[in-house]
Amino acid sequence: MIAMVKGTLMEKSEGEAVVMTVGGLGLRVMCSMNTLAALPAAGQECALYTFMNVREDAMELFGFCQKEERDMFKRLTSVSGIGPKSALGVLGSMPLADLRLAILTGDAAALSRAPGIGKKTAQRISLELKDKLAQDALSGAEGLDDAAFAIEPDAPAQDALGEALLALKSLGYTPQEAAAALKGVKGQAETPDELIKLALRHMAQNM
Repeated sequence: MIAMVKGTLMEKSEGEAVVMTVGGLGLRVMCSMNTLAALPAAGQECALYTFMNVREDAMELFGFCQKEERDMFKRLTSVSGIGPKSALGVLGSMPLADLRLAILTGDAAALSRAPGIGKKTAQRISLELKDKLAQDALSGAEGLDDAAFAIEPDAPAQDALGEALLALKSLGYTPQEAAAALKGVKGQAETPDELIKLALRHMAQNM
């Protein structure tokens, strides 16, 4: 499996980038709009993390500027009914952090803005990936102070708080920052998405 390509970018157009690798071999690499926007101008050196999709009638190479985007691509293609090109469309429809948040909070309206993704498909993406992304965030927080997660152990809304905490962690905030923000909006909302929006607003106002 080809894990990465590095070489000179020969040309780029909507939906693909052609990279000339070592040895003079020209590879056609399919990319999301976010990766295309991050690539340098033609003629410059670049590197892409890649994923090869092998079918009976074709071999397709997909490229990503970040490992995290490639990981999300793999997650999306694991959803029933989502092929590689649909996954690229979802990736390119919003920043990666916003995509994680939309999945974690079940924001079907945001997900369905991707080309070819209807409301039912958007709901299925969130349903099938929500727990996996939450677990990824939790695994990334292993070894950190458990006190950061102890927001209100006996509260009925603990599940919502925990889910909101994981979502904020996946957006790049430390557990301590996320916990402090959620404490600042405690009692103002019950659902994870409402808690996340309030916490983000709270952090913005206190920066």
